[in-house]
Amino acid sequence: MAKRPYDMPSMTSLACFESAARHQSFKLAAAELNVTPAAVSHQIKGLERDLGRQLFRRHHRGVELSESGAYLFIAVQRGFEGISDSVSQLRIRAERTDVVVHASTAVSALWLTPRLATFWKHHPETIVSQHVSDEPVATSNCDLSIEYGPLPDDVPDSIRPLFNGQILALGSPAFKEQNRIETLDDLAHVPLIHLTAEDRDWTKWSDWFEALNTDYEEGRGFWVNNYVVALGAAQDDMGAVLGWTELLGDRMATGKLVPLVPEGIATPKDFYVRIHPDAPPSANRLADWLTQPLTMRQSAFG
Repeated sequence: MAKRPYDMPSMTSLACFESAARHQSFKLAAAELNVTPAAVSHQIKGLERDLGRQLFRRHHRGVELSESGAYLFIAVQRGFEGISDSVSQLRIRAERTDVVVHASTAVSALWLTPRLATFWKHHPETIVSQHVSDEPVATSNCDLSIEYGPLPDDVPDSIRPLFNGQILALGSPAFKEQNRIETLDDLAHVPLIHLTAEDRDWTKWSDWFEALNTDYEEGRGFWVNNYVVALGAAQDDMGAVLGWTELLGDRMATGKLVPLVPEGIATPKDFYVRIHPDAPPSANRLADWLTQPLTMRQSAFG
């Protein structure tokens, strides 16, 4: 017979002991557990025999914990409290319809938030909250996360690819005209906006020029640690910025940012949705919706 992994007496005896210790009464414990006082007394006597210790001092007016009983009561109460907290969390997660999504500042502002507005119109019963941070995702803080990185060859069900696209050199129309940018060589000699955010493996200007076999020496430029700020600076004619086409489709469509040269590179990594353990069913619904082609999402609303 396989040995049990825990050196534990019966859970029934522990439940009777915990209730009797908390109430300092076998009678009140029996009422709480919906059994007879004799049944409670029988379970505790069995527990005392098992442990070889007296857990209660019996008096004609009631009972009180012995030193051994007080020691065990603290341990049992902590264990029951931990189990109770976990059960409560599981019940809340099973019943709730809200979803917490983690995304970087850039992904939230440029891609996710506009799409959530449309999702809410079609699924008003699902409350979506965003956890916006440029720090690495903490799985305990969210149900879904929008991430950027290499996809494994065998993609698990918990990961849904979103998009990749191209990385272009973008700037304002005025910046392009003022600096007479036509070629990669022209671009290499104008102010460039650099992203210095930590924990983000974004493609840098040096990576981009190298992929296009173009010499580049870092000169005049503008450094920021937030991609949305970098885009704002580019729209204000301060310099050229690297742009992920799938993130910046709206700004490019309105002409706020334009390609400065025709060349670009394929994004070396992918944007994807990760579904975290214990996420509610509504998280899968949102993940499925986000990964649909834009035309399918629009058709859902006629």
